[in-house]
Amino acid sequence: MTAPVITFFNNKGGVGKTSLVYHLAWMFSDLGMRTLAVDLDPQANLSSAFLTEDEFEALFEQDVASPPSTIHQALRPLIEGYGDVRLPELYHPTPDHPPQPDLPLSELAPELYRAGETLWLIPGDLLLSTFEDQLSETWPKCSNGDIRAFRVTSAFWRVMQMGAASVDAELILVDVGPNLGAINRAALIASDYVVIPLAPDLFSLQGLRNLGPRLRDWRQDWQEKLKKFSGGNFNLPPAHTKPVGYIVQQHAVRLDRPVKAYARWMDRIPGQYRESVLNCQPEPGVRVDNDSHCLAMLKNYRSLMPLAQEARKPMFHLKTADGAMGSHATAALEIYKDYEHLARQIAARCDVILPPGP
Repeated sequence: MTAPVITFFNNKGGVGKTSLVYHLAWMFSDLGMRTLAVDLDPQANLSSAFLTEDEFEALFEQDVASPPSTIHQALRPLIEGYGDVRLPELYHPTPDHPPQPDLPLSELAPELYRAGETLWLIPGDLLLSTFEDQLSETWPKCSNGDIRAFRVTSAFWRVMQMGAASVDAELILVDVGPNLGAINRAALIASDYVVIPLAPDLFSLQGLRNLGPRLRDWRQDWQEKLKKFSGGNFNLPPAHTKPVGYIVQQHAVRLDRPVKAYARWMDRIPGQYRESVLNCQPEPGVRVDNDSHCLAMLKNYRSLMPLAQEARKPMFHLKTADGAMGSHATAALEIYKDYEHLARQIAARCDVILPPGP
C-alpha cells in the first residue's frame, strides 16, 4: 500500500507555491490526515518554513558519525555508489561495507522531522542539486533496461514511500523548485497528482505553455521506459501523473473583485490551462470563477504573513498572543475557511478520503 503523492509545480517562480504547500500540509493535518511534507527544492525553502533557524542549522552541523537526516542524506548511498536509498545509519560510506539486506520500508526511511501530531517533514538540502547530473545521465539509460538507472530515477518516490510507511502517513505533499530540470522530472514521475499554483500575470501563462507539454512528455516517456524494466527487486512509481487543477494566488482584490490590471490575465487562465495542460480546446464563456479546473482563488494576506513567520506557524493558527488582533484575527479565521475548502477540493479530486469530522 503506497501513499498518494501530490506535487505542487510551476516552472514560473514567485507564485506562492512553498507557502501553499506549507499551509495545506498543516490543514490536512488539522483535518485528521496523517501527512508527510517533502522538500525536493534544492533551495529548501519549505524546510526553512517548518524549522527554526537553530533546527535548520543543526541539520548541516552534525558530525560525520551522525550525518544530517535530509533528502540528500537518504539518497547518499545511491549517489556515491555503495548502496541504495536507505537510512544513513544503515550504511557506512565506504566500499568495504556492502549494502544491508532488504528490510521493511518502515525500517529504511529517512529520519523525519515531526512538525505536529500528524505532520512530518523530509527536509530539503542544498546538496540535492548535485543529484541533477545523475538524474540526467540515467534517464535515457532506463530505455535500455538499466537497473541502476531505474534505481536512480525512482529514488525520490521510494524515499517518500519509505518515509510515509515509517509514520503511517496517508498523504504526501511535495514542494519542488521552479524549473523544468531533471530533479523536477524525477519528482513529477513520482507523483500521482499535480496541482499548479498560478499568479494572474503573463509569466504564469507562459509557464503553463511550457510545463503542460513537458508534463505529458515526461509521463509518456516514463510509461515507455517501464516496459523495459525487469529483474529489479524494488518497486517503481506508476506512470499516471494526473493534473487535478490550478490555484490562483496573490491576486489583488478591490471590492471583492480582481483589479483591472489582473482581470485580463485571469480571463485567459482557463483557456490556457485547457490548451497547454489538458491538451484540449478552450471552452467559450469559462472564467476563473466558474471554471471546474480552478481549485481556489486565494487572496494575498500580506499583513499576516510576517506574523506567521515570526510565530513559526500557519496564518490560520495565529492567536491574539501572536499579535493577530482585530482585523488580523478575523482574517485568520477567513484563511482557515479558505484552506479547509481548498484541502477538501484537492482531496476529492485525488480520491483521498479525509477522516470524518468531529
